[in-house]
Amino acid sequence: MKMTSSKQLLNLLYEMGLDSAAKVIEYLPYRYDSFLYTPKESLAKLQDKQKIVLLGHVLEKPKVRRFRGNLSVAQFYFRDIYGRDYLVEAWNRPYLSNALNTEDEFTLQATYDQKGHKLNLITEKKGRVKEEDALIPKYHLPADYPPHAFRQLIAKCLKVEEGKVLDRIPAEFQEKYRLLSRYEALQRCHFPKNAEDVRQGQRVLKYEEALFFSLKNQLIRLENKSLTKTNRAPIDKKRFDNFLTTLPYPLTKDQQKAVNDALVDMDSPSLMYRLLQGDVGTGKTLVAALLMYANFTRGEQSAFLAPTDSLARQHYESLCALFERERIHVRLLVGSLSPEEHRNVREDIEDGTADIVVGTHALFAKKVQYANLGLVLIDEQHKFGVNQRATLVDKGENADLLLMSATPIPRTLSLTLYGDLDVSTLNEFPWKKRQVTTRIVPPKDVATLKRVALSVGSDHRVYIVAPQIENAEEKSSSVLAIYESYSKRFPGLVSLLHGKMSPEEKEEAVERFRSGKTPILISTSVIEVGIDVKQADLMVIYDPTHFALSSLHQLRGRIGRSGEPAECLLVYDGRDEDELDKLNVLVSTEDGFQIAEEDLRRRGPGDIAGIKQSGLPDFLYVNPIEDIRMFECARDDAAKLLKERGKKACRALFTDLEKVNRD
Repeated sequence: MKMTSSKQLLNLLYEMGLDSAAKVIEYLPYRYDSFLYTPKESLAKLQDKQKIVLLGHVLEKPKVRRFRGNLSVAQFYFRDIYGRDYLVEAWNRPYLSNALNTEDEFTLQATYDQKGHKLNLITEKKGRVKEEDALIPKYHLPADYPPHAFRQLIAKCLKVEEGKVLDRIPAEFQEKYRLLSRYEALQRCHFPKNAEDVRQGQRVLKYEEALFFSLKNQLIRLENKSLTKTNRAPIDKKRFDNFLTTLPYPLTKDQQKAVNDALVDMDSPSLMYRLLQGDVGTGKTLVAALLMYANFTRGEQSAFLAPTDSLARQHYESLCALFERERIHVRLLVGSLSPEEHRNVREDIEDGTADIVVGTHALFAKKVQYANLGLVLIDEQHKFGVNQRATLVDKGENADLLLMSATPIPRTLSLTLYGDLDVSTLNEFPWKKRQVTTRIVPPKDVATLKRVALSVGSDHRVYIVAPQIENAEEKSSSVLAIYESYSKRFPGLVSLLHGKMSPEEKEEAVERFRSGKTPILISTSVIEVGIDVKQADLMVIYDPTHFALSSLHQLRGRIGRSGEPAECLLVYDGRDEDELDKLNVLVSTEDGFQIAEEDLRRRGPGDIAGIKQSGLPDFLYVNPIEDIRMFECARDDAAKLLKERGKKACRALFTDLEKVNRD
């Protein structure tokens, strides 16, 4: 095994953002590998795929059967300490024939296969595992960072930080819920002696996060309600209704309600602060366009913020087409414009010539000054920080705000998470629902390549997605390696797209794909939003377990947009049953609400990977689905704090917290 030097480990820590002892101890396990023995009573009623831990003896030396392609399976019988016998199978571990003997006790961690009445071995340990060593924390670490070295570092950092970690939860709530100190909570999460240690440690961190999140939401809502719109002309309802009759298709009931609710907000004295959420294809962009038209009828500007150049350009083209017969001036402001083009657009915004401006983060640059900004719309709102949103809104004299998200969230959850927002939800599809079939296929499957060739041959488009740009140790998940492979099989028909390319290179790749010059696009998840190509009928996702479920659903939303049948292929070897179970959620449903809920349910405290792709707030510890009751308590406690201490004192809590984080 390659040794890693202290300097290399230090560099890896900095890359992870862990540049102090305080930050290291905040980096919690995403799960625990449990070697707590399964109780005798549970063994009598095992469920399919249930994970169990047994202590006992191997009854005979494992027999190894070999198959083509270097596959093998080791089989042996195991008797637990209660006298029950099990057939155990272990794939691709021929070494077990020498590692296991009939004399010693062994601990097995396995899953129960109800159909075959056998156990699928996960891992084994010689001897009995002590209770204090039975929970092994698992951290998201770079491949070069040995887990044991990281645990040693955490132990040192806990000693360094002893006596320095301040409690953030007000004392009245610490007493009310009998919470540990923050230091002890962190210590138990990293070095638990039993499952109760983990539970008690996580209670503190989860509640703290839920409380401050709820308090911030309620402060924002109070401040928004206190702002008023002065000297605003009303929306010209007659002109707006006339424009509705020119649309080539009627609005769904959901769209009508969302538009009507937003129009009431826009004409009210208080600011609109609304979230528009809906699954892929439910027509959020049309609702946004109609609100921009309504804002135009009262003589005010609209700014439409998108996370990528591609999405901004797509929105710009759609709005230009929609308002072609109207005297509405739509402008595009993205980073890839030339200095002269940029200056001309800024001048149009400043003198009021531009009625609608569509763009990326360039919209809130200091040089951009709006003549009369009345409405701000933010697409894929989770891609932007709160400060960026506030900066753009501040450019208008108390402008209305509409946030858009393609990740639908169950109503009870949205009321808890978005206490500062009014929420509109789109469930209906303007056209017939997309016909997308999702399948899990093995790596190096010849049928997958034939399916790609079939799509290309019928003038369709194909997305090939991988989670990383390059990775020397995992070439199968590298877009560069996949691009090289597909370019050989389909010469001249493949384009490459990833985050490190320049805006011009990205735009060229997308345009070549859209036009059909290169009908195969190899990409990272940057296509998750922003590319609307009706001819795309196939998506192949390599190493799909690297993505969150909601992100995979978003990616899948790029295909089948014409209403014709489409297929999404998830390339996975099925090695991990938990991951396979996760992917089967996508196979079984296209319901964005169900997927979002399942995605949240599967997240572990500290499991940061993929959360930013989900469309949900970024939580380090709390799971909004499993901990919904805790969230409700925290919401009520935040309201109590606000009522008893007032806005100023509650804002000071955040100031103190930010100071602690800086230090």
